[in-house]
Amino acid sequence: MFVTGNPICGASATSGIKIRNREKARAFRKTPWPRPNSTISFSERLRMNIEQAKAVPISLILDNLNIKPQRIAGKDYYYLSPIRNEKTASFHLNTATNEWYDHGLGIGGDIIKFAQKRLEYLKADCTVSDALRYIASMSGHGRIKIPSVIRQQPEPEGEKNLVIKELQAIKDDGLIDYLGDRAIPILLAQKYLREAVIYNRKSRRHFVALAFPSGEDGGYELRNRYFKGCIGKKDITVIRGKQDKPDGFHVFEGWPDFLSAVADAEGWQFDEDTYVLNSLSLLDRPTPYIKGYGYRTAFTWLDNDAAGNAAQKSLAEFFKAEDALIHYPMNEFYLPHKDVNDWRVHRVVQVKKEPQ
Repeated sequence: MFVTGNPICGASATSGIKIRNREKARAFRKTPWPRPNSTISFSERLRMNIEQAKAVPISLILDNLNIKPQRIAGKDYYYLSPIRNEKTASFHLNTATNEWYDHGLGIGGDIIKFAQKRLEYLKADCTVSDALRYIASMSGHGRIKIPSVIRQQPEPEGEKNLVIKELQAIKDDGLIDYLGDRAIPILLAQKYLREAVIYNRKSRRHFVALAFPSGEDGGYELRNRYFKGCIGKKDITVIRGKQDKPDGFHVFEGWPDFLSAVADAEGWQFDEDTYVLNSLSLLDRPTPYIKGYGYRTAFTWLDNDAAGNAAQKSLAEFFKAEDALIHYPMNEFYLPHKDVNDWRVHRVVQVKKEPQ
C-alpha cells in the first residue's frame, strides 16, 4: 500500500458540497474521547493480546497481503521480502515455529517483530500496540468484508507486457483533452498524475497514458481515452493529510473521482487522509490503516450502482465497530449521477451553458 509523497492538506473535505448535521459533527469533534470501562489493566490486556497475536500464522498475513511463497521446502517457505524491495526471494518463514528471517537484512523474529518491520516499511507507526492492531486487522479479525457481488468480478492484474519508459509532466495534447472532457483542471492533474511513456513489448509500440501511483512497489494506474490498466501489483493509494493525526478520511474507488471531489475543495486539498482503492476488489486493503487508528469521521465517495452500494454497506458495517466514528456516505449528494466525476462533468457543462 503506497503512501504518496504528496501530502493532501488545507481545505475542509466538504467544500462545495453541503453535509447535513455539520454542526453536530463539529460539536462531536470537541467532545472528549470515550474511555474503556474495564477493571483489567492496560498491561494485562496487552499481554493477552500478545499471546493471541503469537498464535496467528505469519503465512496467513502474507496470504492476505497477496504475497505468495516463491519456493517451499517442507516447513520452510521463501518469499519476496514484505519489508523491503527485492527480486530474489530471501525472506524465510518456518511455518512450524512461526519465526521469520530476512537474509538480505540479516534480521528476523516472531510475528510481533514482523508486524513492526512491515509497518516501518510502510512508513507507519510501529510500536508494539500498532503491531498488535495490524496483526488483528490482517489476520481477518474485524477486516472490511468484500461483498459477493464484488468477489464475483475477475480480479484485475498488472499488464505484464507493458513497461514505463519515462515519467514526465503532462504535456500530450490527447491526454490534456481527455482530462478536459472529464472536467479535471490540468493544474490539479499535474499535482497528482504524471504522463507515462509506455512500451508494449507484445505489439512493439509506444503510447502515452496518465499514471497514478499505487502500492509501495512502484506500481501505477494507467489511463487514457482508449485504455485502462495498471503496471505492477494492483494495490491501493494512500494519500496522507496535512495533519499528523487527522480526525477523518475519505474513500474513493478511483483517481478520477478523487480529483473530481478535491477539485471542489478550496486549494484543491483535503485536511484528511485519503484512500483510493483503484478497484473495489481491494475494498479490504485500507483495514490496517483505519482499524483502531482513532478516526472520527469517514467520507465514502462510491458509485451509485449495485457494486458501489454493496461496498458502502460493507464499509458502514465495519465503521460501526470503530469507537466514535461518524460515517458520511457522500453518494446521495451526487445523485442521480453514477459517480463523482459524472456529477462534476454535468456541473461544469451546466455552468458553461449559463448566460454570462
